[in-house]
Amino acid sequence: MTERVQGEDPREGESAGSAHRAAGEVPHLDESIRRIRAAATETFSSGLDSGRALRKLVSADFALSRSALGRGLAWSAVGVVFGASAWLLAMGAAIALMQSWGLSWLASISVTALFSLIVTAFAAWRVSVFFDYAGMHATRRQLARLGLFSEGDDDDADDAHDKPSASPTPTSTPGMGQPPQ
Repeated sequence: MTERVQGEDPREGESAGSAHRAAGEVPHLDESIRRIRAAATETFSSGLDSGRALRKLVSADFALSRSALGRGLAWSAVGVVFGASAWLLAMGAAIALMQSWGLSWLASISVTALFSLIVTAFAAWRVSVFFDYAGMHATRRQLARLGLFSEGDDDDADDAHDKPSASPTPTSTPGMGQPPQ
């Protein structure tokens, strides 16, 4: 055990039991336990208060997010309706313009329909790319590496079998009792 130097602890004279002690005297074991218990209770209470504050913050954040999502969807619907009507009017104007240039109705409508199909195919391709980005592949790989949520390994295993690897990777570290493969 180490011996305490007098005046080393600034809280020495703060407790109720310190009135019965001389200055620099080591507190009794039961007083030390009371101090530790009081500090632990304060720490636990502070942790609970922080948890409650965090819960309130998350709850308010989810409420704000839910409200914003609903309003965003409503305005998206308005945008889609007016965008679709503007697209139809633009295609009607393009058909009328091509009609005035001497193309037949069938040719004018076919050109605008082909243009619309090309834009639709491009948009569908981009949507599939972004939905693939939203799959959180890196996170799932890390969780699978930790042994969590490994039910999706079938997709990754199929991808690994489809792609030939340039060089085989060893399954264990050389020098740990097993030769490299």
